[in-house]
Amino acid sequence: MTNPVVRTEQKGDVALIIVNNPPVNAISSAVRSGLKEHVERAMADPATKAAVIACEGRTFVAGADISEFGKPPSGPSLQDLLNGMEAGDKPVVAALHGTALGGGFEIALATHARVIDPKGMVGVPEVKLGLLPGAGGTQRIPRLAGALVGLDLCTSGRFVKAKEALSLGLVDKVAEGDLREEAIAYARTLVGKPLRRSAEQQQPFDKAAFDKAEADVLKKARGAIAPAKIAECIRASTVGDFKQGEAVERKNFMELLVSDQSKAMRYVFFAEREAQKTPHLVGVEPRKVEKVGVIGAGTMGAGITISLINSGMPVTIVETSQEALDRGVKRMADTWARDVKLGRINQAVADQRMALLKPTTDFNSLADCDLVIEAVFEEMAIKKDVFGRLGKIAKKGAVLASNTSYLDINQIGEAAGRPEDVIGMHFFSPANIMRLVEVIEGSKSAKDAVQTGVAIGKRMGKLPIVMGVCDGFVGNRILATWRQVSDMLVEEGAMPKDVDDAMEAWGMAMGPYAVGDLAGLDIGMRRRKEFAHLRDPEKRDTGAIADAICALGRYGQKTGSGYYTYASGKREVDPVVTQIVEKASKDKGITRKPVSADKITSYIHAAMVNEACKILSENIVSRPIDVDMVKLNGYGFPVWRGGPMFEADRIGVDKVLATVKEVHKMAGKGFEPASLLEWMAANNKKFADIKPGDAKGK
Repeated sequence: MTNPVVRTEQKGDVALIIVNNPPVNAISSAVRSGLKEHVERAMADPATKAAVIACEGRTFVAGADISEFGKPPSGPSLQDLLNGMEAGDKPVVAALHGTALGGGFEIALATHARVIDPKGMVGVPEVKLGLLPGAGGTQRIPRLAGALVGLDLCTSGRFVKAKEALSLGLVDKVAEGDLREEAIAYARTLVGKPLRRSAEQQQPFDKAAFDKAEADVLKKARGAIAPAKIAECIRASTVGDFKQGEAVERKNFMELLVSDQSKAMRYVFFAEREAQKTPHLVGVEPRKVEKVGVIGAGTMGAGITISLINSGMPVTIVETSQEALDRGVKRMADTWARDVKLGRINQAVADQRMALLKPTTDFNSLADCDLVIEAVFEEMAIKKDVFGRLGKIAKKGAVLASNTSYLDINQIGEAAGRPEDVIGMHFFSPANIMRLVEVIEGSKSAKDAVQTGVAIGKRMGKLPIVMGVCDGFVGNRILATWRQVSDMLVEEGAMPKDVDDAMEAWGMAMGPYAVGDLAGLDIGMRRRKEFAHLRDPEKRDTGAIADAICALGRYGQKTGSGYYTYASGKREVDPVVTQIVEKASKDKGITRKPVSADKITSYIHAAMVNEACKILSENIVSRPIDVDMVKLNGYGFPVWRGGPMFEADRIGVDKVLATVKEVHKMAGKGFEPASLLEWMAANNKKFADIKPGDAKGK
């Protein structure tokens, strides 16, 4: 029977074995079977002296077929295929183009030589799914390029460009002309010579250097288990033979495959793709955008502009003063200069990007823009003034977007006089790096205007999540809730460092008080003052500690002190803050008691889930995956937990509800269990069961 995805074209004495499994030639059962069949046929054919493995389409094999994970294995295993091919007595060469990733790169590693297209890249990104290269990758990479290279590639999952791959010894040649012809020619040079089998190689091993690198990797892992398992496999490659190392790799791979962490990270892989398909916008075409305007050249405005220009869009950036404009332009120029210095781009690209920038103090220069993104100070009066002016000068059909992080898009739209054109595009700082953008749909926003925000976000390389209007939208609304819980736990007996340590050990990128110091405590102080008249007196006030710290002029890292001091360059506990905390508890009549790390993390997580349930019931977003994507990509939630909603399913919705009730007992009004959460617990539902719209009104 002819294999539908693998074929051989005979090129004289070389068998050109071609994989054609669109879109990315994933290693399905059919690919494995086909490769085994055609390689064995080439090895058995007396007229064939060598073989070359190549792929059709835009890329070499770009990894495993993730849809087969968790299913009963079928066809030959990748390990058996590769070990058999490598042990053969005829040279097999891989012709690499596009991205040879994961199992695809492991196929190449098991050949006897690798020829790569100049634009090709290789890598083993399995760690991003909570896994490790499971077909000899952790054993062959260090045997070819050394243990330190193996540790770096396998724990970072980074892509390696052709020139670097050659310098590391991962490939043998960078093609100068036709890739397949050069791979065939290279294969012929190996005929009759001893074959270089990566399984038989061994590189010098610097134990001290490896120990240090491993410690750095584990520190950055923040609770993720895959990096530690990978390090164990790499270390195994430095002792004993390939078969022994392969056994360690296999054992660790199987443990990771069934782990909660890998299940969470695979969920994220699929959920991220699903989240970009906004159900109510299906079939809606975005408006045409060729020129973009940005209002404000501060940190956020400059970051947004960099991201727009990096994606090829010309940008007119407007500031109120030449001095502020010059600072913003310098910030952007410095960013591109740093990219040149780091080798990310060349000078010609940096020059092209600068040429796409039009800085001006003339507000009217925005009149011909197709999209204008406002990034000014977060005060409603200022936003309304800007949009009032913008609504008058912007051309018909232009989309007007506010980078507000809390404020009501409906009010901003009315101020513009054309609410159908107004949306929110809430970027996260630094905007040229952070992937998330919350696309806010006002009650009168035209669907094609919202779809334009989505399309531009994707063009910028962002992850756009569409949502409705509420205070803080999804991300900051949930953040405000769990920050209040953190403050209450501090009043009850924890210290800021206890909360930060617990959350960082739980996997968060930073604890809430360290984040506050980094962002600047004056931002929250101004917001508390601005909305003090709206605060419900029946709700527990948690601002006393932060206000007392700010009253001392301690606004965080920028002033040298906040919740912590930074005189030594590191954050350190300050007795002044300890006194403030203890006084706040005393003033409220609270007898302080120790708070365990488990209580801190469970209360904070439960508060996130409870507020998310209220957001879902209000139809601000219609799917739990939207909440998970926001928290993962904008707020440092550990990816190996899958997001707060996925984590709730893992723990059990009934157990989360029980914790929410404990939080409510401590926190009082505003922290009542969400009706959706109670309904789910009563009906044995999981968040994975909730389809778009299911939660509305519950």
